[in-house]
Amino acid sequence: MTKADILVHNGTILTMDDQNKIVSDGLLAISGNTIRYIGQSTRNASQREPGGAEKGSVSAQKELDAEGGLILPGLINSHTHAAMTLFRGLADDLPLMQWLNNYIFPAESKMDADFVRVGTLLACAEMIMSGTTTFCDMYLFEEDVARAAQEAGMRCLVGEVIYDFPSPNYGEIEKGFIYTEALIERWREDPLVNIAVEPHSLFTCGEELLLKANDIALRKDVPLILHLAETKEELEEIEKRYGKRPVQHLKDLGLLGPHLIADHCVHINKSEIALLADSKVRVVHNPESNMKLASGISPVPEMIAKGITVGLGTDGCASNNNLDLFGEMDMAAKLHKANKLDPTVMDAQTVTKMATIDGARALGLEGITGSLEVGKRADLIVIDINKPHLIPMYNPYSHLVYAARGHDVKHSIINGSIVMEDRRLLTLDTADIIGRAKEKSKMVKEWVK
Repeated sequence: MTKADILVHNGTILTMDDQNKIVSDGLLAISGNTIRYIGQSTRNASQREPGGAEKGSVSAQKELDAEGGLILPGLINSHTHAAMTLFRGLADDLPLMQWLNNYIFPAESKMDADFVRVGTLLACAEMIMSGTTTFCDMYLFEEDVARAAQEAGMRCLVGEVIYDFPSPNYGEIEKGFIYTEALIERWREDPLVNIAVEPHSLFTCGEELLLKANDIALRKDVPLILHLAETKEELEEIEKRYGKRPVQHLKDLGLLGPHLIADHCVHINKSEIALLADSKVRVVHNPESNMKLASGISPVPEMIAKGITVGLGTDGCASNNNLDLFGEMDMAAKLHKANKLDPTVMDAQTVTKMATIDGARALGLEGITGSLEVGKRADLIVIDINKPHLIPMYNPYSHLVYAARGHDVKHSIINGSIVMEDRRLLTLDTADIIGRAKEKSKMVKEWVK
């Protein structure tokens, strides 16, 4: 008898592997933190055939019945600022620079580690309950972001934001580099937490800072992440300072490469897309935030056509205002269809890949997550389709992008541990987190008077 820790069965498995294999009446077996078997189940829920030459049954301590629903990789939020859940709705309907300089930066200057920890716990609860199992964070007090993610049981790639002005966390920039290197070493062997080097953007980081950040990323073999070409104002500022556009500026500094993850990439042209593709830079698309801040529309179809890996992100709750990647998928698909006047652009399967396996590729985590394959970490979700808005189902990818929402996620498993079962969050006390978040919001109101 083959033994497993968890069996997930009686659902359609969307593997998101290289063949986009779909398994009807599927069974997925988990041992420890790893997927051990994927295949079709038998009619008898207690008897399974693992396949190959060996015939027999699989027993498990725990079984999750998908009840005819969808079993798929956990979603990957490839760019967010988790603790900004505490700024949700703070300063809406404003241009990016006014929003940043008049509200966000002043409020952030008053934050402390506990503020970030509470905001991140709130974000983790929201993300798990809406199907996200991995997120990439750029913010302040990232040690506390890592700890909150660890407490929630979420997989993450996080990094302390670095910029030319003093930080409320580390102070002067040199201490920011020390803080970043310490983060890298402290979390290097953690099964869930990964660290990146994260200069904020070209308009908040000078050449010396960018070169030092790039050196650390290359020397420590971790990703380099920054906001790139997000607004026209950024374009104008970089051209004014350096006489060149942002992508060319990065190329001349030697920062373009497969270690770079570029968030947004809204204002880039054909030659710049070619540069990013040739350098194997990875990109993260944040459609709702870009729309809300009127930053523009990123040329994602053109980037994908050139072979650039593009993941999907929500950005922070101050510019979105939620962390539901199902809504982000829906928006990503429809935005580009409307922009191109072409209903075939950004089809549902392509967008689902952006939120799963391509998101993993964008973060450099494709070897362990992003698809359901034997040997990979068990990061997966179950969608309950027995609801009026999800009946009937002809195409599962279409359902995920155009009909499903975060509240349709029934079970979530991360690294082989059940973190949500039957919509009940198991790793966090949501009532306590909500109460603490409400208290922090009173502080925010005082900060922005």
